[in-house]
Amino acid sequence: MDKDELEERLEKEINMMEIVLGSLKIADNGKLAKEFFAMADNYFKDSKYFMGKKDPIRAFEAVVISWAYVDAGIKAGFFSVQDGLSHYFTT
Repeated sequence: MDKDELEERLEKEINMMEIVLGSLKIADNGKLAKEFFAMADNYFKDSKYFMGKKDPIRAFEAVVISWAYVDAGIKAGFFSVQDGLSHYFTT
């Protein structure tokens, strides 16, 4: 994979994560659910920061970690997403 392809895939992942985080509903108001959301959000912000710094590897790592927190949060019952997005997750 060349750098242009990596940056294109990264942009797609960041755009999708923007949609997911925008539609995420916190179903459980407990402390752990809030911490999972904060971690997902912080890693997503990191991904955008690294993208702006022209560091696509770290940006891709951060967006994937963000996605993992959302996926685990859905599985644990902390979050829900719109029906149109649920097929992207392992729940």
